[in-house]
Amino acid sequence: MMAVSRSDLLAWLNELLQLNYTKIEQCGTGGAYCQILDSIYGDLPMARVKMNAKHEYEFVANFKVMQNVFKAKKIDKPIPIEKLVKCKMQDNLEFLQWMKRFWDSNYGGQGYDAVGRRRGAPAEPPATIAPLSTGARSASAVLGVGGRSGGKTPISGHRAGSTQPNEAMQALQAQVREMSTHMEGLEKERDFYFAKLRDIEILVQQQTETLESQGKEDDNLKEIQKILYSTEDGFEVPENTAVDEEETF
Repeated sequence: MMAVSRSDLLAWLNELLQLNYTKIEQCGTGGAYCQILDSIYGDLPMARVKMNAKHEYEFVANFKVMQNVFKAKKIDKPIPIEKLVKCKMQDNLEFLQWMKRFWDSNYGGQGYDAVGRRRGAPAEPPATIAPLSTGARSASAVLGVGGRSGGKTPISGHRAGSTQPNEAMQALQAQVREMSTHMEGLEKERDFYFAKLRDIEILVQQQTETLESQGKEDDNLKEIQKILYSTEDGFEVPENTAVDEEETF
């Protein structure tokens, strides 16, 4: 089967899901992939999907929902989450092409109310996310400590004390590199523990729903949910972030 072009993929995606995506890499947030699956099966927990996700940890959470669906439906396809959440065009193009082939093979032709299924949640096209690794380069540019520019060597010869500014620049460069490395480590650690919390939350929710359907309840599960949903003093959810009542992180 021939690969579908980028323009055709975007046209299909926007028509199916009533979106206005302009780039393939915008699928890296995970929301669109989740809703493609929902258009096939109609039972994906869309309340847990953040269509207007703006941060990588939110993208990961969306893909965790998708992973659970793959497992439940016995879909034998690895999801390269670490690559997709970087919002690179080639990785998302390949995965969206596979999703289109899967949809063609499994969609039953039934009508699909995309806006209704996401409960009218905002679904503006996500902005392209700049990788964190560019932070050191951007900071260097701001501080004026980037690469050397050719043809700028002074012709008046060496000046006394001229090495001091160079030493200061080198020190700033070292600080920028160290801070960038530290931030990358913190981001990976945050995503690691966030993914674990999401897995725990989904497991607790599934068990709670099962017990409720049987007219039962578990105090331990309620205590776990209380801990998961608690906030610290001074913490506030941003007002411009649309959060579903069933959505946590």
